[in-house]
Amino acid sequence: MKNAVNASFIGLAAILLGTVAVPVSAQSPTGDAKVGAQRAAMCAGCHGISGLRNAYPEVFHFPKIGNQHPEYILSALQAYRSGERSHPTMRAIASALTDQAMADLAAFYGQGGLRPAPAAGK
Repeated sequence: MKNAVNASFIGLAAILLGTVAVPVSAQSPTGDAKVGAQRAAMCAGCHGISGLRNAYPEVFHFPKIGNQHPEYILSALQAYRSGERSHPTMRAIASALTDQAMADLAAFYGQGGLRPAPAAGK
């Protein structure tokens, strides 16, 4: 288990640093950032509040996804939809998204997307 977790972190680090290509289908639709902005309202509740934490599994921090590589966002959403990534809430959300909706969200976040609002009381 520990090796699998380490491999996951190494793979994620390589993707974030741009040292490996993220596999995205050659037939992936082109995203529209304006449409993605409209679709992103569902994401703001978790990804749009700076410092937001959850008790899943132990004080889980919600990742900031604005300015992320569109290919990474698309790949991550596809992995949640397929079950390759197992976060239950994200899997449920991604399973309801079409390929076009995922591409639109990826385009939106790739252009800066959602900027987290300040945490309450700050």
